Amino acid sequence: MTTYDPRTATGIPTEPVGSMPRPEKLQQAYAAYDEGKIDKAALEVEQEAAVDDTLARYEATGAPIISDGEQRWSSFATYPITDTLAGTGLAPSLGPGGQFFAIFADGHGRQLPKLVKGPFEYVNYAADSLKKSIPKATTPMKQAVIAPSMLALLYPLRDPVDGYSREDFEAKLIDECEKDIRLAFDAGAARVSVDFTEGRLATREDPRNPWTGAGLLPHFIELINGVMARFTAEERTRIGIHTCPGGDRDSVHSADVPYNNLLPEMFKINAGYFLIQLASEREKDPVYESIGRHLRTDADGVTQMAYLGVINPGNPRVESAAEVADRLVRAADFIDRQQIGSTDDCGFSPFSIDEKPNHGSPDFAREVAFQKITNRVAGTRMAAERLGVS
Repeated sequence: MTTYDPRTATGIPTEPVGSMPRPEKLQQAYAAYDEGKIDKAALEVEQEAAVDDTLARYEATGAPIISDGEQRWSSFATYPITDTLAGTGLAPSLGPGGQFFAIFADGHGRQLPKLVKGPFEYVNYAADSLKKSIPKATTPMKQAVIAPSMLALLYPLRDPVDGYSREDFEAKLIDECEKDIRLAFDAGAARVSVDFTEGRLATREDPRNPWTGAGLLPHFIELINGVMARFTAEERTRIGIHTCPGGDRDSVHSADVPYNNLLPEMFKINAGYFLIQLASEREKDPVYESIGRHLRTDADGVTQMAYLGVINPGNPRVESAAEVADRLVRAADFIDRQQIGSTDDCGFSPFSIDEKPNHGSPDFAREVAFQKITNRVAGTRMAAERLGVS
């Protein structure tokens, strides 16, 4: 586990969520690979070029910790089970036609495969990519991993899988998520965050998407805490939970769901820190107040941190550093300033094929994303000075 002090560079800690828009050339390569027009080696050439560009431009922002932008992944949710969104390289225990993870506000949906037989195992781990990226970076790196609660949706909602119980499957999910985190730390990650975007969505009832009305939030939290229980308090200071109302094609899936349906329950997760979408939230003060009320000083031995979203990846308007600072200073009226950090609302492009329609193109979206990150870092440093945090 790499030694990293998140306060050294900026006073108030700041950290990305994970993904960056893939260049249009890489998105075209993913499509060509699925169509059999290029081989995997040719796809990997474009992936490596995108990673190199991402790391160089990330380091130029002055960010104290960076990611490789998930350029080698199919998506934040499906990297352990398939090579591409179209299903090339799908895990042998899975088949097509599973539940929709989410139906977004613009009407499009993202569908998962489904478990058809046991046993279930990951075919890829996050560290598989991280190990290739860390030697190229001179800045500490973080790694995002998927929550067991998201992959629990691979199991059919009502129909059992012959010879493989839901209990056995979910026990394996906890094992695999623990392994995913440990391998990332072993590869040199300074921090690991667990993507939990399904949390807020689990509190709505969308008749088009039956799992959302099944009351699964308490069970989701139980699954994640099953993973947290495998780590010491010291280890968990470096393990975070990310929540947002989704982000795909500049659309969201659950921004209309009251945040307080989720927050009091989410902080029951015994993680060390939380990456919380807030820049795009219309009414911020009630969310700040709820965070301040429910954030724990003793989560099984850990004082929890709230990394507040100050950047909206779905909007091409670049937030100024002063705007970032103002948001963090305002949050300190509700939350202990020593428990505040900053982040982006979501990954900038969680799925490998993402046209970024509000931006006009994924290449322009990349330009915007690095400008936003530069201002997040500068604005966080300004807020720390104003609040006297070091």
